[in-house]
Parts: sequence; structure tokens; C-alpha cells
Amino acid sequence: MRPKQQPLTLHFLLETKNVPLQNISKNNMNNIVAIVGRPNVGKSTLFNRLIQRREAIVDSVSGVTRDRNYGKSEWNGKEFSVIDTGGYVRGSEDVFEGEIRKQVELAIDEADVIIFVVDVEEGITPMDDAVAKLLRKVTKPVLLAVNKVDNAMREKDAVEFYNLGLGDYYTFASISGSGTGELLDALIEAFPEKPEPTKEELELPRFAVVGRPNAGKSSFINALIGKDRYIVTDIAGTTRDAIDTKFDRFGFEFNLVDTAGIRRKAKVKEDLEFYSVMRSVRAIEHSDVCILIIDATRGFEGQDQNIFWLAEKNRKGVVILVNKWDLVEKDTMSTKEYEAKIRKELMPFTDVPIIFTSALTKQRLLKALEETVKVFESRKQRIATSKFNDHMLKIIENYPPPALKGKYVKIKFCMQLPTPTPQFVFFANLPQYVKEPYKRFLENKIRENWDFSGVPIDIYIREK
Repeated sequence: MRPKQQPLTLHFLLETKNVPLQNISKNNMNNIVAIVGRPNVGKSTLFNRLIQRREAIVDSVSGVTRDRNYGKSEWNGKEFSVIDTGGYVRGSEDVFEGEIRKQVELAIDEADVIIFVVDVEEGITPMDDAVAKLLRKVTKPVLLAVNKVDNAMREKDAVEFYNLGLGDYYTFASISGSGTGELLDALIEAFPEKPEPTKEELELPRFAVVGRPNAGKSSFINALIGKDRYIVTDIAGTTRDAIDTKFDRFGFEFNLVDTAGIRRKAKVKEDLEFYSVMRSVRAIEHSDVCILIIDATRGFEGQDQNIFWLAEKNRKGVVILVNKWDLVEKDTMSTKEYEAKIRKELMPFTDVPIIFTSALTKQRLLKALEETVKVFESRKQRIATSKFNDHMLKIIENYPPPALKGKYVKIKFCMQLPTPTPQFVFFANLPQYVKEPYKRFLENKIRENWDFSGVPIDIYIREK
């Protein structure tokens, strides 16, 4: 007698190591934690320890390991994002001073809670003092974390850190992990209460305008919004005055995320690639679709790619706008060539709308909005299981997964998961033999038949 089959519930499908319970929360107001401190105190080790449980999930997507300063973590059922402000400062001691200030300012601007890491072996250094001085003025919660405390003697040594004037401290050892539990408990306690999004907020699409400094983000938003009278309401969103601007014009209605942040930050001259990418974290996390604006005169550079992969890693819809197209010499490059160059950089996720615009002349701005709304709709679409099986199983029959060690993989059933972003599961007799290239083949076949342009897709193979 065959054992009774378990019903196909959402949790039954997802509670396997192949299918992360990711993207199921409707409330996307994640808290952001920044780790600051001078070089070599163990910031990156703490960062890696915080995100290790999610590392495999976050980075399992091909091409996403490019960005090592940002990750997601979870403790006691609370999910949060972590920014490691360390690990990228290069140069002599005097350069460090300025960089540390920049890091702390980034953390003060972007994070809900700041973890300030110091080193018990070296005690309080002048650089620690400088950081503490900046942090004492902050109204946000600051957790002072004393690293490398792995015995009773060092517990006593840690007392000197009261002199930094930041109140109580937490001792831990980032390499062995001792003490990190208490630190994380305190961290969860320190998170500000986020208001639950209203029904209207949940229903309205949220679009974020992202891109590196001077690509034309502000010009694009001003061209869209026109005069202030078109701003219907300013909903205060996150803790640092990020304002969602409600847009209601030309028959479109949506929220533009974090426009205040973009306006304010436009004044900041940030030459370092890392900063403009990290400045996009909050806007990207709180959006449904990201409008990535690139400067046509500069091309699709590393910084643009990092912001793109950040959006992709967060499973957000993406539309690329090539701004300042009116300034490009048309003899040198046609739109087709330019587009092909961008798609080459985006491999393997090339199914993304690319639109050539000019915020200055307002050329093709409505087309950009139409495309963004279309990506939003595609991201929500649901494919009926019977229709999905009819189409995909025929393809799989004609092009089955390659046999491995003389064993044949059979896929007999597939379906879309009931998650906020498109995720598909295929049930196979030998899921471990289905490799990345075949998953990509399946994804391409889905994209050929259904419009998922600009939308990242997750494919899972699970034992039937």
C-alpha cells in the first residue's frame, strides 16, 4: 500500500532546503542595521556571522555575489537588512579618518539601528573616540559592541569602554560567535515600531527611482511631478524623513518611494561606488519596481550594475532608463548597439525593458511610466496550474534534463507558488541532478510564453 501523500500546502512546498520561505511577508518595511567602526575591529566577521543563515538563499542566484557589503539576516522571527560599512577603505592613516566619518554619516542617514564595533585588545583609540563623538549626537539607537571578549579577564578590560559615553556595551567574540545572541536580542529590542501599511499603501504600486549621483534622478522626478500642486499627499514613510510622493497624473497612480532622500542626496558629492549603491538600499527594499536611471554619456558602468544586482537580489521589478540620450552623438552609436552592450552586462538576466529618454526634453517619459506599470502588473501575474503544466510538460518531454551517471530525471508536475514574486516549483524524481543551465532553460521557456519582462523569476526543483 502506498503511503498517503501529503497535501500540497504552501508550507509543505516551501519547507525544504530547496525553496526558501522568502518574499512571503507582505510588509516590506524592513529595518536596516549598519555596522560601523575603524578598520580591523571585526566588522566584516560580525557581518558574515549575521547573514550566514541567509547567505545561501541570497547568493544562490547566479551573478549576485558581486556585492559583499549588504545582506539579509533574521533573529527570533524578525527579518532585517545589514550594511557592512567596513572592508572597503584603502589608503594611509590620514585617509582613514575621512573615510570613517563618511561611513558613520552613511549609517546615520540610512540605518534604523547602528552597531559600533570596538576591539578590547587595543582598548579605546583616538579613532574610536572620533566615531563615538559623532554617534553621541545621534537620536537613533546605537549599540556599542566590544569584540574579541572570549574570557573573564577580557570581560574586565571591556569596562573602559564606558568612557566612550555611549552607555552600556555588549561583549562578544565575532570569530567564535559567543555573545552574539545577547547583542542580537538587544538589536531586535532597539528596532523602532514600524506602522503597518494601510490598505491604500498596500494596493498602490511603489516605484523607486535609483541610480548613481548625477545620472538625472532628480530631473526625472521633477519632470514627472511637474509643480508641487500635483503632489497629492506626502506620507511619512521610514524613520529618516523618506517621503513617499503619491503620483496621480496622466491616468497613472502610484507612490514614488524615497523622493526626499534622492533630492537631499543629490547635493552630496560621493565619488565612491560603494556609497551610492548603499544609499539605494532602503529605496529598493521598499519598492515594487525600480526605475534605474543611467547616464547615456557615461554608459552602463560598475556602479549601475551593482545597483541593478541589488534590485535583482531583492526580487524587484526593474526598468532601465538611459537618460541624457539627447546629448549622445548619434553617429557613434545607435540605440540597438547601446542596448546590446547593456544586455551583455546584464547576463544572465537580460529580459529587462530598456528605454532611451531625456528628462530635460521630457522625451519618452510617459513610455517609461507605461513600461514600469507593465512590469508591476507582470510581477503580480498568476498562471493557472493546469495551463502551466500543459505548456511546460510538453517542452520538458521534448527537451528533458540531461541524464547524469546513467540516471534519467523525470519531471511530471509543476506549478507557480503563491508568493508575492514569481516563483515556480518543478517536481522531479532526482532533483539533485537538475543543474543551473537547465533551470535557466526552464526560465527562458516561461519568459517566452508569459510576459515577465523586467521581473526576476525563481525556479525550484523539488522531490516529487
